[in-house]
Amino acid sequence: MEKRRIGSSDLFVSKIGLGCMSIGTEERKALQIIDAALDLGINYLDTADLYDHGLNEEFVGKTIKQKRQDIILATKVGNRFEKGKEGWSWDPSKKYIKAAVKDSLQRLQTDYIDLYQLHGGTMEDNIDETIEAFEELKQEGVIRYYGISSIRPNVIREYVKKSSIVSVMMQYSILDRRPEEQVLSFLKEHEISVLARGPVAKGLLSNRPIKNASPSIKQNGYLDYSYEELVAVISSLPSQVATNRPLTEIALQYCLFEDAVASVVAGASSIQQIEKNVEAANAKPLTAEEIKKIRELSKTSVYNQHR
Repeated sequence: MEKRRIGSSDLFVSKIGLGCMSIGTEERKALQIIDAALDLGINYLDTADLYDHGLNEEFVGKTIKQKRQDIILATKVGNRFEKGKEGWSWDPSKKYIKAAVKDSLQRLQTDYIDLYQLHGGTMEDNIDETIEAFEELKQEGVIRYYGISSIRPNVIREYVKKSSIVSVMMQYSILDRRPEEQVLSFLKEHEISVLARGPVAKGLLSNRPIKNASPSIKQNGYLDYSYEELVAVISSLPSQVATNRPLTEIALQYCLFEDAVASVVAGASSIQQIEKNVEAANAKPLTAEEIKKIRELSKTSVYNQHR
């Protein structure tokens, strides 16, 4: 599988990564999904300490133990939780980050993390202190690089200005084109990569029929799309843009068209989903004309908050 470089780092990741949040809590099945992803050429695994209160990291750790040198391993920090207790609180403090990384390393059964990401972030945080924590972890060799997971343009700009982040994980899809307004070009200009999450927009851009959407989406729509608008745009994509292409393929190839995107991080709850995602990522790229048509059919959305 084609690999792309994350920012100015020496991390080269498969153009589709596995978002591990969806692998579930049944160990045998979860490990099989990760193994299948690796066998199909995925080398980028993205987890977080918060997912199932650390259990997700434990599953990833068990799978990669014998293949660590072949994996680009990413996890996240900032959501403070206690195992066995409901809920979590936001804590981007240096003290917490430096303690939490030790727990992640133990669960992941490794002595370093390739990409450590702040799992959120606000302008009210002590950003300088957070950056200091990540920089110290880099110097200590505990992490190789760091990034943030955020859709807040003001937070992203602050980290680009003050830190040495190599990536920003953000939601991006045909149905959420907000990053196109300014963020993608801004990050590309600073040699920082996007890790695109949510490429199939909660399954709306998968091969599952739109009529099977959740009651919430049928009632409230998705972002600034009503349900009726979703039906219209989703039904028009295969017929007007790329006939004979599955919707998932169009969705993933749309994100991969952007130079700033290093990897599309897609979740999977079954081996079959992994296989379909990999097939879609390995398909023929969309043409500039097809991208133009998709943009005519879908909405040019903008971030209304955190500007």
